[in-house]
Amino acid sequence: MTRVTPEVLGLIAGAGALPCEVARTAAERGRRVRAVGFHGITDPALEKDADVRWHHLGEFGAALASLREGGVSEAVMVGKVSKQGLYVAPDGMGADPEARRLLERLADRRDDSVLGALADWLEEQGVRLLPQHEWLGDLMAEEGLLGRIQPDEAQRSDVAFGLPLAKAIAGLDIGQTVVVKNGAVLAVEAIEGTDAAIRRAGLVAQGACVIKVAKPAQDPRFDVPAVGTDTLSAMRAAKASCLAIEAGRTLVIDRAALVEAADACGIVLLGVRLEGRHGSRAATLGGA
Repeated sequence: MTRVTPEVLGLIAGAGALPCEVARTAAERGRRVRAVGFHGITDPALEKDADVRWHHLGEFGAALASLREGGVSEAVMVGKVSKQGLYVAPDGMGADPEARRLLERLADRRDDSVLGALADWLEEQGVRLLPQHEWLGDLMAEEGLLGRIQPDEAQRSDVAFGLPLAKAIAGLDIGQTVVVKNGAVLAVEAIEGTDAAIRRAGLVAQGACVIKVAKPAQDPRFDVPAVGTDTLSAMRAAKASCLAIEAGRTLVIDRAALVEAADACGIVLLGVRLEGRHGSRAATLGGA
């Protein structure tokens, strides 16, 4: 029987740079990492700092066995996974009996429902999910201007208008991003994801503001909002002009590259907060 040891951190790794960030942080803290990577999703560069076992997305039972074989009792789940494949066509992800049983028990397939059920199932199997911020806290956005480009009055007004709307949508577990211009909502993120919502808004108008927030009752174990150079690429394609993210609750991936690229193309980067109670909320733009 494999010995469970706290020196081994489990990592359930989706797409993007965040799994590699967690693995590097764990290594710096003297913990070995046993990771579950997914074919066609997880960056193979993760193998530099982690002992990776590769699986298809729906192989819940085999993935759990890989964690157990590595002696894992605590794990972090981080990185993007396509919602379309997971929620719309679960058969397409090669769901094994464990995955099918979990999905069949769901009352709905909202983010919180699916990920919460997965977290509960892992804990029942002896693997506790840890909050993402314990391993990515240095990436949290601060309040105020993140780059060099200052917002104009129209952008400030649109951010103040859109922020409570984004929070309301996030509270309904629809999405965490809205795109606005001149006091009108151009696009709301849903199952297609942030980047697709931004590009969709670009079909309506140029110069829009993108506002991304955490859910009011964000589960710290999963789905913490994040932005990076992919977000900026979508904004450039849509000719959006401003990215406002919730300070203290949004991860900024590869900040130096993001800020440099935003400054180069004249895009505003802001960390903002939402203050007050429901019905009387106001956006604060800090030192922007």
